[in-house]
Amino acid sequence: MERSLVLVKPDGVRRGLTGEVIRRIEAKGYTLVRLELREATPELLAEHYAEHQGKPFYEPLVEFMLSGPVAAMVVEGERCVEGFRSLAGATDPTKAAPGTIRGDLGRDWGLAVQQNIVHGSDSPESAEREIGIWFPA
Repeated sequence: MERSLVLVKPDGVRRGLTGEVIRRIEAKGYTLVRLELREATPELLAEHYAEHQGKPFYEPLVEFMLSGPVAAMVVEGERCVEGFRSLAGATDPTKAAPGTIRGDLGRDWGLAVQQNIVHGSDSPESAEREIGIWFPA
């Protein structure tokens, strides 16, 4: 059974959308295996976003992810990495299709970093790495 890391980012938690995101995940038929509301740390985010270090958006992204609690979860199901990314919608909420989390609930706030409600692992390999970062054994 495939697993994915899903994060409800600080903007989604702040707007009270965690329950709606979970509802959509469960309605899709995926299972929540782990769920924790937590504050990210600079060290955790440095590991999670390691491939982006040195890019112009890295510091604003980390600052945003430190701005409030994050709902971190492990989701399980057949092809759930691909399925959740489809459920989440395009990274840019303005371009995300209606019916997706970002298309229905997100918008452009005109900020330095796109606040787009959720993160989902982009491959089974990334999911394994990210789950290990957010939920160490």
